[in-house]
Amino acid sequence: MTEHVLVVGSGRDLPGRVRATAPGTRTSVICRLDYLSRLRERAEHSRIIAVRHDASDAEWVALAAAAHAVDPFTRIATFGERDQDRCAEIGQALGLRTHTPRTVALVHDKTAMRARLRATGVDPTPSTAVSGLPALRAFVQEHGLPCVLKPARGSASVGVAVIRTGSEEELAAAYHRAGGHFDGVSGTEVLVEGFHEGPQFSVEAFSEGGEHQVVALTRKYSDPVHFVELGHVVPAELSPALQDSCRHLVEQLLSALGVESGATHTELVLTAVGPRVIETHLRMGGDEIPTLVLTATGIDLSEYVVRQTVGESVLPDLRKALSAAPVPRRSAAVWFAAPPVSGVLTAVEGADPARLTPDTDEVRLLAEPGAVCAGLESSDSRLALARTHGPNAEEALATARTALAGLVFHIRTGPAKEEAV
Repeated sequence: MTEHVLVVGSGRDLPGRVRATAPGTRTSVICRLDYLSRLRERAEHSRIIAVRHDASDAEWVALAAAAHAVDPFTRIATFGERDQDRCAEIGQALGLRTHTPRTVALVHDKTAMRARLRATGVDPTPSTAVSGLPALRAFVQEHGLPCVLKPARGSASVGVAVIRTGSEEELAAAYHRAGGHFDGVSGTEVLVEGFHEGPQFSVEAFSEGGEHQVVALTRKYSDPVHFVELGHVVPAELSPALQDSCRHLVEQLLSALGVESGATHTELVLTAVGPRVIETHLRMGGDEIPTLVLTATGIDLSEYVVRQTVGESVLPDLRKALSAAPVPRRSAAVWFAAPPVSGVLTAVEGADPARLTPDTDEVRLLAEPGAVCAGLESSDSRLALARTHGPNAEEALATARTALAGLVFHIRTGPAKEEAV
């Protein structure tokens, strides 16, 4: 039987890879209207259904069902975070296997996720949704400081703020930041939770049939104020015992949230009493992490996502590939350039590919002249990245920082003033 996969969202290059996986495989797409420009190889899809982003779930389901009635889908998939809830609803309505609406809701709603993890004994971190400063003060009085505020539904470190002193000014500023209106974030609900001190990590995992396999541990480096991620290195240099602790926690978390299949990206903090959960995602990691995993281990997570999408059982092959990975593995790193001052980016010097050293895989600009630099507010604030490899984490990271140090950002900081930084 040939496969016909309904892709929810754009999926970057993955729909094309799905079609290439098995002869005759076809794809159709249902996505937001503003995603049309992101679709690649549009003529290769059997159909494209574009929907307003604010259309109801019922409308998304009805449109997908109408196409299914005339040209049935055999599979459904989404490769990004946005509209995973629509994918779950469509899958349930059409009888196509994907994440359940309950699992997606638990993962997307950080308040619900925290409650579920406490109820199942996976992670005891205190948290609650607050709708005003009185509720925030009550949480601080009950659970102490420090604590962290974030939008209950959000990503890319948008709106995150840490409260350390508990002053009225700090409480108000943090609540205002977390409750703001951001792209894709409603701003109507703020989550406050206990803040964990310690180094940050992410765990890249893959699930099949409710069974979970950790693929890689990533060391993360974040801005200490707004926790925007500045760098990553794979593999994280942890003792075997700590690696086992992180793996066990993530396996428990995925089971507690009902994750049955696909790639996941879980963020942890390694505290004095062991690893604690920041959040998890039903997708591969961002920030070039899948590429770092490929460079460091030879494991192409996208390959397993694509093969599973068309119905293959891939976990045995993934485990075989992991056991065959070279030891010692080399390290792969990425580092990001933060805006050094506020203003308008006018030019960038030093991005010539000829400057790349043998250990530098890529230097890429993330902002074009005319971009407004307003501080490190989210991942979208970053100006450039350098991706590198080396014999160990320290050398890979040092090479990435050195590569970025060769860039000169010209930023106009006032009507008649320009700084080169």
